[in-house]
Amino acid sequence: MRQPTRSLLSVSFLLFYLTRLSTSSPLSPPSKPCSSSADSFPFCNSSLPISARAQALVSLLTLDEKIEQLSNSAGAVPRLGIPAYEWWSESLHGLAPNGPGVLFNGSIHAATVFPQVILTAASFNRSLWRSVACAIATEARAMHNEGQAGLTFWAPNINIFRDPRWGRGQETPGEDPLVASSYSVQYVKGFQNMNKNGQLMLSACCKHFTAYDLEKWKGFARYTFNAQVTEQDMEDTYQPPFKSCIKEGQASCLMCSYNQVNGIPACANADLLQQARDEWGFEGYITSDCDAVAIIYEDQTYSNSPEDSIADVLKAGMDINCGTYLLRYTKSAIEKSKIQETDIDKALINLFSVQLRLGLFDSLDQDKNKWFMQLDHRNVCTENHRKLALESAKQGLVLLKNENGLLPLDKREIRSVALIGPAGNDTYVLGGDYTGNPCDPVSFLEGIKNYVQNTDFAPGCTDMSCNTTNGFNQAIIVASKADFVVIIAGLNLTEETEDLDRTSLLLPGNQMELVNEIGKITKRPLVLVLMGGGPLDVSFAKNNENIGAIIWIGYPGETAGLALAKVLFGDYNPGGRLPVTWYPESFTDVPMNDMNMRADPSRSFPGRTYRFYTGETVYNFGHGLSYSNISHKILSAPNLLKLLSSHSINSQKIVQVTKSNVKQDGLEYVYVQSISSCDALKFNVKVSVYNHGDMDGTHVLLLFVKPKVKMSGHFVKQLIGFERVVTSVGVVSEVQISVNTCEHLTVADEKGKRVILLGEYLFMLEDIEHEFCVEA
Repeated sequence: MRQPTRSLLSVSFLLFYLTRLSTSSPLSPPSKPCSSSADSFPFCNSSLPISARAQALVSLLTLDEKIEQLSNSAGAVPRLGIPAYEWWSESLHGLAPNGPGVLFNGSIHAATVFPQVILTAASFNRSLWRSVACAIATEARAMHNEGQAGLTFWAPNINIFRDPRWGRGQETPGEDPLVASSYSVQYVKGFQNMNKNGQLMLSACCKHFTAYDLEKWKGFARYTFNAQVTEQDMEDTYQPPFKSCIKEGQASCLMCSYNQVNGIPACANADLLQQARDEWGFEGYITSDCDAVAIIYEDQTYSNSPEDSIADVLKAGMDINCGTYLLRYTKSAIEKSKIQETDIDKALINLFSVQLRLGLFDSLDQDKNKWFMQLDHRNVCTENHRKLALESAKQGLVLLKNENGLLPLDKREIRSVALIGPAGNDTYVLGGDYTGNPCDPVSFLEGIKNYVQNTDFAPGCTDMSCNTTNGFNQAIIVASKADFVVIIAGLNLTEETEDLDRTSLLLPGNQMELVNEIGKITKRPLVLVLMGGGPLDVSFAKNNENIGAIIWIGYPGETAGLALAKVLFGDYNPGGRLPVTWYPESFTDVPMNDMNMRADPSRSFPGRTYRFYTGETVYNFGHGLSYSNISHKILSAPNLLKLLSSHSINSQKIVQVTKSNVKQDGLEYVYVQSISSCDALKFNVKVSVYNHGDMDGTHVLLLFVKPKVKMSGHFVKQLIGFERVVTSVGVVSEVQISVNTCEHLTVADEKGKRVILLGEYLFMLEDIEHEFCVEA
C-alpha cells in the first residue's frame, strides 16, 4: 500500500502527487455537499435510488471533472458543491497514517492500537473479531467527524499466508481459507455497520485481489511478479476469502493487487474483476493498489503505452487508481480512441454510489438521525477499547511449550526477574506494520514490574537484528542474579514488513546464541517469548531443557506488557492457537515464487500449509497449550451421509445426475454443481469439553476432516469448524459446530470445479477420531 519507491518515478511526478495530498488533506470537519445552496441538484434528492442519484451526478460533470475523480485524492467540483475527497485511509488493526487520509494533527493525537491481525486471528474467536472491528470503526468515524480521516478504509488484508517468509503475512488471518474467510466477514460487517437499506457508516476493502503474497525475494518483486496459479489452487485456496468477504461480508470495496495472475496484471484482469461482480454480487468500487496502474506499462511492460494501460484497467472493471496515472493519461487515452467517456462514467457511478451509501450527500437534517454522527475525540482511546485490545492480545497469545508446568509463575515466590532482549523495553515495535500512534503503550518491562518490582532489564542485543554480541556479557550478568529469566526474541519490521520478505526462518543474527548462553546460567529454566508475525524455526528451544516455556505473542499492540504479565503470572489462562504452520529452516529451499499448494513428489515439492504440506514441522497449525487439562468427546455426528437418498426436496433428489458419477484413479466423486440443495446436506457435530484442571479458561475447538482414501490433489486434512468456548473448572461445556457439506467437505479438481469425494472420512478433534462415510 505504501507509495513504491522506484527509480522510474520522476521528481516532477512526486511533487505533483505530494501537492495533491497537501491540498486535499482534511484539517477541519469535512464539508458537506447538498447544503442549502446546492440542494436543488437531483443527486441531492434522497428519495431517488442510489443508482439514479449517482447517474445524475455523473451526467453533470465535464470530462476534466470526471478525470479528477479517478485518483485516490479526488478533486473538488466547486460549482456543484462537491468537496475534494481522500479515498485512502488505513485501519488494519487500528487507525494508521500509512495513507494520506488519516491524520493525527488535530484534536485526536492517537488511536487504540489493537494486536496485529495474525495475533487476533490466533484467538479463533469470531465474536472478538467483530468487536475489534466495531471498535476500530467507532474511532475511525470519530476521526472523520473531527476532520482527521476519510470514510473509505483499505482493510482487511485477507490474502492467504502461503509462504512463511512473506513479510506481510502478519497482516493476515493466517494460512487457512476458512479462517481467513470467517475473519473477513466479521471484520467487514463490524466495520461497515451496514443497515438493511445498504447504507454504510464506513467502507471496508477486501485486499489484495488476488494471489498476492510475495514482496521481494531473490530477484522477484511484487511490482512485476507473475503469480502462476492453477485453477485448482485458485478455487480452493486463493479465492475463498475474497468470495466470502464480498458475498457474506458485503464489502463495498475491492483492491486489485500489483502482481500479474497467469500473465495478466490483476488490475487489468477482466475475468477476475468481473467474477466478483457477476458471480459474487459485488456492489462497490474497485481500487488499484498504489501505483499499480503505472507499473503495468512502466515496470511490467504488459501494455504498449500509458494510454493502453488506462484502457486495460477501466475496461477490466477497475474504478479508481491509487496514484496519479489516470489523472495524467486518461484524457490522452480518449483522444487516441483507446477508451470512450462511457468507460469513465461506469467507474464514476460505482464510486459515487459508495459515497452516496456513506451519506456524503445527505442533508444536515438527515445526519442528525445517525448516531455515529455524534462520535468525536471522546470516543477514541476509550477505556473499553483498551480493555478490548488487552483481551485480544490475551486470547491470541499462544503457549507453545510448558515443560513440567513451569508456568504460571507464583508471584508470591518470585523475588526477582531478569528481562532480556531489545524489545523488552521498546514500545515502538509492539504493533507491527500499519500501526498508528498508540494511546498509552505498555512495554513488557513495565508489565512485568507490575507483578515483580525487582525486575532488571538488559537488551543483550543492540536491536532485533542482533548482528553483534557486544551486549551479551551484561545480559548474562543480569540474568545470573535473578530468580527467573524472560527473554524477548523473534522478529520486528527490520526483518519482515511490506516490501521485505525473509530469507531464513531462524531467529535473526545472534539471537539463538544469546538464548542458549543465558539458558546455561539461569537458576531455573527460562521463558522464551517470541515476537513477530512469521513462523520461526525454534527447534533448538523446543528440545532444550534449559528453556522451560515458549510463548508466541506476535505483535500484541499497545497493551503488550499487560497481556504477557497476566499470562506469565497466572491471571489469564492462555488458549490461543497457531494460525500458521511453523516449518523447519529446510523449507527455505522451496522457491517462494512457486505458487502451487499441492505436494508433488516428482519434483520434491512438499506442498504448502497444513492442508497439503507433507514434510516435518516445528509446530503444527492449531498448536497451543493451556494451564488446564482439557478432555473432549464427540457427542453426536453422522456415520453416513447419503447424497441421493438421505434427504429429499419436493420429492426431488438432491443430486441431479445426468450421467454416472465421475471416477478418477479408481475413486468416485460428485460435482458440487450437480447438487440442487446444499442446505439439505448441512449437519451438526456436537462436542463436549471438560476442564479437569485447576484453572478456569477458554478453549479453542478445531474440527478437522480427513479422507481415509487418497485422491490426487486432495487435502491431507482440512479445518471445517472452530469455536472458542468458556471452560470452567469441573464443568462440562457443550458446543455445536455446523458443517456445510458443499463447502467444508469439498476440494477443487484440476479444472477448478468443486467435488465431493465419495468414501470414508475421519472427523478429527484433538486426539479423537470419528469415522463416517459419504455415499451417492
